[in-house]
Amino acid sequence: MTVVLFRVDERLIHGQVVVAWGRRLETESLVVVSDELAGSASDQEIYRTGLPSGLEAEFWSEAMAATRLPEAMDSDARILVLTPDLGTMWRLAVAGVPIHEVNVGGLHAASGREAVLPYVYLDPDDRQRVRDFEAAGVRVTAQDVPGGARVRLERAL
Repeated sequence: MTVVLFRVDERLIHGQVVVAWGRRLETESLVVVSDELAGSASDQEIYRTGLPSGLEAEFWSEAMAATRLPEAMDSDARILVLTPDLGTMWRLAVAGVPIHEVNVGGLHAASGREAVLPYVYLDPDDRQRVRDFEAAGVRVTAQDVPGGARVRLERAL
């Protein structure tokens, strides 16, 4: 698999990801990394209902992703990796998944979070994760849609 995008979006699979990002990047498969969803076949089926023909979704636990992504990243299939939060993406990086850039697309208003951009709200742990990624040489950008402005998230803090 060739990972065309590592994206943090708490809504995971939705129209913006499928239509805007999926089509633009010619994505063949979505890999959702979530321990919760990996263990729920019924929730997985709900997420799959809106997928167009030709686009597949797999739901991996963090442990499975940490093992399978590094081994599979050189194949020809074009995949988009989705996590619901920065913490999950960070744990993948720490586990050895070779992530060079993270796209943050949707972390919305919630208790303890403050607006950084109209579609990105971060709590103190999220802010630290951004700094951790940058210190490790991983760029963290925010961009809601492919045609939108790409913002270096560290600079927006």
